[in-house]
Amino acid sequence: MGRRSERLSKQGMLASDLSGDGDVIQVVSRAFDVLRCFEGHEARLGNLEISNRCGLPRSTVSRLTHTLTRMGQLVYLPRDQKYRIGPSAVAMSTSMMKGLQLRNLIRLRLQDVAEHLPGTVGFVIPDRFQLVYLEFARAANALGLHESTGSRISMASTAAGSAYLAALDPEVGDALINDMERETPDAAKLARSRVEANRRHLREHGYVTAFGTWSPHINGCAVPLWSPQYQTFVVVTIGLLSAMYDEKRIHKEAAPRMLDLGAAVGALLDGDGDIFANRLERKSLPVPAHNNNKIMTEETNGVEAGTRRPRPARSVRARDGRR
Repeated sequence: MGRRSERLSKQGMLASDLSGDGDVIQVVSRAFDVLRCFEGHEARLGNLEISNRCGLPRSTVSRLTHTLTRMGQLVYLPRDQKYRIGPSAVAMSTSMMKGLQLRNLIRLRLQDVAEHLPGTVGFVIPDRFQLVYLEFARAANALGLHESTGSRISMASTAAGSAYLAALDPEVGDALINDMERETPDAAKLARSRVEANRRHLREHGYVTAFGTWSPHINGCAVPLWSPQYQTFVVVTIGLLSAMYDEKRIHKEAAPRMLDLGAAVGALLDGDGDIFANRLERKSLPVPAHNNNKIMTEETNGVEAGTRRPRPARSVRARDGRR
């Protein structure tokens, strides 16, 4: 494997992580920055709004939106003088999601947890300095946190983001925080102040918590998992009302269920070739009993050692004490 491939394979490193790498074509990176602006209810944006969000000169944004419109990735709305996501972008995302039985199975596992804990349970993937909900579930009586598929959450202030940063090799995680500092210095300061404690807690207990950092009314718990499909860490997470679930109750009641959820989702992520196969729906889902007294050994601690080898997907701290 060449040096370029080695760099790209390092924990799903994103363009933002490679800002100093001459191999990155900036115009491509910036085009995706523009497309990232179109999410949630703010689906119609003008060049000035995009420029403010991306931190790019308006003239650069104008050239990018013109090109993306010609490609069908954006559509120009003359009456509003704004842009929205175009048919090619929609078709591309739809094609990628087609046949993902895996997501349905993950959703069922999330719903199992939501039936016992009155919060929002999610399966999220990283995107630069945020995480995106691929799947979510919540009980009918859930209060407080109402995320949905496609919602973005902060990497710095949430339990999910803290778990993701803690799971990365230290040098990769630190580099990501350094990149974050250039665009969102306050978020980077918060992430840096907590990352070492989160790394220790993840090594010892297999999960990460956040109490009131995203919202004073929300406490969270999250478990990172290595995904062979995405070649990065993904996260299962839950947000609960702090008035109902204080720190003690999060550790006692929420954490064990999230560890079991991590084991179940890790079993689903195991095996790249099964994602699009119908037989995956019949695959048994073993959920080993967790043992909170077991700690990973240095010999098998792949995240801390900085290694990245092909391996089955599992929670960062599996029940047998391995990563």
